[in-house]
Amino acid sequence: MPLESAQELAQHAYRTGYAIGYFESWNLESLEGVIDAAEETRSPMILGFNGEFLSAPQREAKENLAWYAALGKAAAESAKVPCGLIFNECSNDDWVFSAIDLGFNLVMPADPAASYEEYVERVKAITKYAHAKSAAVEAEIDELPCGSAKHAAAAVDTNTARSKKSDPQQLGEFVAATNVDLLAVSAGNIHISLDGEFDLDLERLAALHATVPVPLVLHGGSGITAKSLSRAVKMGVAKVNFGTYLKQRYLQALRKTLDADIANPHVLLGMGSRNDLLVAGRWAVRDAVLERIHLLGCCGRA
Repeated sequence: MPLESAQELAQHAYRTGYAIGYFESWNLESLEGVIDAAEETRSPMILGFNGEFLSAPQREAKENLAWYAALGKAAAESAKVPCGLIFNECSNDDWVFSAIDLGFNLVMPADPAASYEEYVERVKAITKYAHAKSAAVEAEIDELPCGSAKHAAAAVDTNTARSKKSDPQQLGEFVAATNVDLLAVSAGNIHISLDGEFDLDLERLAALHATVPVPLVLHGGSGITAKSLSRAVKMGVAKVNFGTYLKQRYLQALRKTLDADIANPHVLLGMGSRNDLLVAGRWAVRDAVLERIHLLGCCGRA
């Protein structure tokens, strides 16, 4: 079916009390696994890729955003459930504008290093441009704590003022100033949670829902308890992001498959048997999505 408006998907979820899942992809088989799970559960879905990863200047091999846009649009258009397409979390505004031009219908400019005043002006400009192109914008002003030890020190050094729980009044003012469509909030959720799960601050989330006039988004879905997720979707959360645990399951599946010690490379890559790394990765992502998608209340909504 045609690429679905991400804004309309989020608004429908917001009005009727469920959340859309964004289970982040990074290659073809992860994207296939996400769609497999969405189709099996008849769930609308936000597909997409991580903009900060793709645009990072330190990458050994530079990425072509047009290829990811074409892949995401083709996947959405061939899926049997309605899908939007996000270019997620990117601090490089040139890449964000390019993503809009290439057909991503939801973008998220995110720059923890920017001052609040600078970020407001940048998001305002991106939102104006996106709306003129029938795309939507998600933003965040409170950087989440980072669960990865490798990144924790950097988070403390650069995000001290922003790594805090969201303030309802400030977020309401931000939405009024920028006209964004969705707002990611900090309410006890953690980015890159590598192990364990945590409850949300549901009291804070309720206050945010009462004040912020747009659908709320939770990043760091991998580390949120099932109980908190289920309750959050009743408090204005219309989109939940998952990434870390998908890659963990994907890598576990690849390692297990490689342990079979198969000499024929075609069996491991391309023939499509259960010993094919591409199949193993796809199924691992599908099964990981199926574990949590029901918590969002979106199953059967497509």
